[in-house]
Amino acid sequence: MQKLFRPVDNSPLILFRIVFGLLIFLEAWGAILTGWVKRAFIEPVYTFPFMDFAWLQPLPGYGMYIYYIIMGIAGLMVMLGLYYRLGIGIYTIMWSGVYFMQKTNYNNHYYLLVLLCLLMCLVPAQAYASMDAKRRPALKSLICPQWCLWIFALQITIVYIYASVAKMHADWFYAKPVSIWFDYKSDYFLIGPLLAKKWFQYAVAYGGILFDLLIAPGLIWKKTRKYAFIASIFFHIFNSAVFQVGIFPYMGIAIGVFFFEPEVVRKIFFKKKPKPAVVNDSLYSPKPLLIMALAVYFVIQLLLPLRHWLFPGSSIWTEEGHRLAWHMMLRVKTGFVSFDVVDPKSGKQWKVRPVEYLTPKQSRAVATRPDMCWQFVQILKKEYAVKGFPEIEIYANSSVSLNGRPMQPLYDREVDLAKIEWKRFEHSEWLLPLKSDDK
Repeated sequence: MQKLFRPVDNSPLILFRIVFGLLIFLEAWGAILTGWVKRAFIEPVYTFPFMDFAWLQPLPGYGMYIYYIIMGIAGLMVMLGLYYRLGIGIYTIMWSGVYFMQKTNYNNHYYLLVLLCLLMCLVPAQAYASMDAKRRPALKSLICPQWCLWIFALQITIVYIYASVAKMHADWFYAKPVSIWFDYKSDYFLIGPLLAKKWFQYAVAYGGILFDLLIAPGLIWKKTRKYAFIASIFFHIFNSAVFQVGIFPYMGIAIGVFFFEPEVVRKIFFKKKPKPAVVNDSLYSPKPLLIMALAVYFVIQLLLPLRHWLFPGSSIWTEEGHRLAWHMMLRVKTGFVSFDVVDPKSGKQWKVRPVEYLTPKQSRAVATRPDMCWQFVQILKKEYAVKGFPEIEIYANSSVSLNGRPMQPLYDREVDLAKIEWKRFEHSEWLLPLKSDDK
């Protein structure tokens, strides 16, 4: 408790607030300017929110543009430290809404941003180099409790370690997903021919395991910290150049500041900032309830990535327990699905293809993600009930390839999906197991 509440130089937190605010500002405006908001929220007729958030739907018309403009303003408030608590609160709520209202564009990085926003709500990141500190000098401070820095280091350590363990999988050892991605990108300027080399694909696959496993220990240990941080910069810039994953490589670089001594950060980035005059044995008032809440939070962070072990089969095939587990870049799934809709009373039958209702990206997701397939079935049930067929049966004809394997069905053709209830904590029996490679 004493270590958690000892006062330390708050320079890493202040620097991260400025960079974090800039990045989330760019994320919001970039989503508008690149057309992502239009593709994700305006063009689709249907959305696929998380199961318990069916009520959370995009704003009608061009409302989502206004939504993202407000997020951009909130990001700017965070960066400037102008009404910081309000700005980070608005962004946290609105970004969480973006995350939960659509799964078509699910990304582990989006989940990470939700968590970082939550942590940023807790810390006094506006205490220095901020408009708030100028408006209200009483807020100004050169120090913060130690826990304000450690929670970010612990969060990213959990992410990296679980990401490494998840990659210790046969497909990754044979560089299957990496080879598919890199072969597709072999026409890239300058680096394209290198990406197509098998030895380089294997080097990236095994390098990814080692980086995720060792980067946090490397940053923690003072003797290797500088070299680990350089490796982090190279790793994230490479990911940015090859995979175009938005702001998140730069977020990964920025969060590395929490592993450095605060004095080092102050001397490099805040040369005019006075050295905090703190007595070594002085403490902030310990807050047991806060520590209990953080302990519960991090226990959840440690347990959530393990829940896929509660389900039989491969999680990268069935998707059960796959989300929120830092299973990053483990699979390339392609395929298609059509649905036979049958009205048992009249004997009428219809062949339905998702692309008749959804965007191409949504259609591909329905073919490979069981929860979205089930949600699409609910859409069909409502559509046909309106047409006068309330008791239809729906059967899926699916064909899916995982990491370059031959096509095989994911959904059981014999099961009437219209009668299936979604099971949140149990295996869905209508999912067929992944066939072994030797069969």
